[in-house]
This record gives sequence, structure tokens and C-alpha cells, in this order.
Amino acid sequence: MPSGKVHNLINTGAFLLIAGGTAYAKQQGHIDPSIPEILAFTGTFFVGTFMMSPDLDLAEQNVSSKKAWGPLGFIWVPYGKMFSHRGLSHTWIVGPLTRLGYLTIILAALYYIVTALLPDLKTRLTFENVPRTLEFWQPYILGYYISQWLHLLADGVSPDLRAISRTFKKKKR
Repeated sequence: MPSGKVHNLINTGAFLLIAGGTAYAKQQGHIDPSIPEILAFTGTFFVGTFMMSPDLDLAEQNVSSKKAWGPLGFIWVPYGKMFSHRGLSHTWIVGPLTRLGYLTIILAALYYIVTALLPDLKTRLTFENVPRTLEFWQPYILGYYISQWLHLLADGVSPDLRAISRTFKKKKR
């Protein structure tokens, strides 16, 4: 299995191919991504590659994704203890969601602690202006998930298409 550095190189190489393909498709008039969409995709792709890789399930060790958090790397140790390596955290749909959910819980706890200590700050920290459309969030989701999927492919974890098709069949009933 590839090391963290190899995963990062694979993802960076793939990103260069994606960027080149996107630039070519834009030049040919096939697509027209906006600068904010490009930045959203790029940002979440690199956060997913360097800071939130599936190998955070090894966060009690010294993995590169934990190191990327610097002094805050310790926040991922409980995540590493909750998930066994190559278990649920290395699945195609739920795995990336476990990291997003875990980080959301940490940030929500921090928000509630800070606003409890500084109640005046609560009026300034609102989320009213955050867009709630899939169109807005799509480049963020794609950037993050593609970075995760490249990691899983390099680890030899193929998508479980049978499980996905079973899910859709259940919904049809």
C-alpha cells in the first residue's frame, strides 16, 4: 500500500491532469467554470488530500494528514481510535462523511464553547448568508470526494457497485 507521501503525489499528479483537462475543455467551449467554482474544487481537493485523508483512521500514529494540522493534529486521535484502519473510514461514500461529520462535531463544540464564554460574539457568528443550494456546494463536494476516491483507488479499494445498486433498488420499492 502507498505511503502518505505517495498518496499525496498521486493526488497531486491527478489534480494536474484534472486542471489541464478542465483548461482544455474550457478553451474548447465545452465547460465554463467560474473562478469561485475552480477555487472551491481546488481547495477542497487539497484539504481532502493533505489534511483529511482516509488515513486519519491511523491518527494515533504520526500520519501525514495529522501532521498537516500542526499543533491541532491531536484532535484526530479520537477519530483514529473510533475507526479501524481500512474499515468504515475507507469506504467510498460513508468514509469521507465520517471525517466531515467528526470535524463538524468538533467545530460545533468549539462554537458553543466560544459563544458561551463570549455571548456578544454569537450575534456576529451567524450562518444566515451561507448558500444552501446544491449548485453552490457541488464543486466543494466534488473536490473533496475525488481526492478521497483517488486515495482509495491507490489503496486497492474499489467501489462496491453491488451495494450501491442494492440501495437504489430498495428506494424503488
